[in-house]
Amino acid sequence: MSDILGKWQQPKGQPFPGLWFEFRLDGTYEAVLEEMGVKSSGTYQAAEGLIDINQTQHTLGLLGKFQGLYATEGDTLTMTLSDPGGNRPESLDSKNRRIYKKLA
Repeated sequence: MSDILGKWQQPKGQPFPGLWFEFRLDGTYEAVLEEMGVKSSGTYQAAEGLIDINQTQHTLGLLGKFQGLYATEGDTLTMTLSDPGGNRPESLDSKNRRIYKKLA
């Protein structure tokens, strides 16, 4: 889990530039897209390239479990999450693939 800890933000060129996720050591996370006034939070588990997010708060009511895959390389996080309640993607290159850069 230690490789995903910290704050990661989507750069320009991604679907939601400015969106950031902060993954904390206690298994909680927060995500914010200030431009749209959207905030979300909940818990997560990450190990060996697999991530499961349980989104318990969301400005627009998008709650539930998201299964995904992730990889970190230097200051880059690649993460692909399922649609809400969907099955884990089969590869990092699935339709919901997003790139994030490390902020902290």
